[in-house]
This record gives sequence, C-alpha cells and structure tokens, in this order.
Amino acid sequence: MSTVEIEYCVPCGFRDRALDVQRAILGGLEEHLDRIALVTGDHGVFRVSVDGETVFDKADDEFDVDEIVRSVRAKLR
Repeated sequence: MSTVEIEYCVPCGFRDRALDVQRAILGGLEEHLDRIALVTGDHGVFRVSVDGETVFDKADDEFDVDEIVRSVRAKLR
C-alpha cells in the first residue's frame, strides 16, 4: 500500500485542480492506497508524489489529470 501527496499552491487557486486529481486517483486506485493527502503550498507549486517520489510536477509537464493518474498507477504497480 502507498501514500500519494498532492501539493498545490493556495495563492494561485489550485485547490480545485488538486481536488480533481484526488477524485480521479481515488476513483481508480483507492484499493492500492493507504493514504492520499492534500498538502498546501505556495510559489506556483503543483506536484504529485507517490511514497515520496515525484510523478508529476507542473514545472516540468503540462497539467493533464488522466496522465497524472496513469503516472500514479505505474508507480503503484
């Protein structure tokens, strides 16, 4: 079982984006998770990690919920 963290920028208004990603991950991968956490941040951050390893960073990739879920799934298996 694994832990997923979604760190998002509060001042940027990324909360809805983080909630969308959280729902999508739970919708398909809930049985593989011990915990999924939303982590508040700033400075434009939007990062998703599985067991401490980054699988998505807004600084490096275009935001795509489906691609983020695929990246999380790949890390869980």
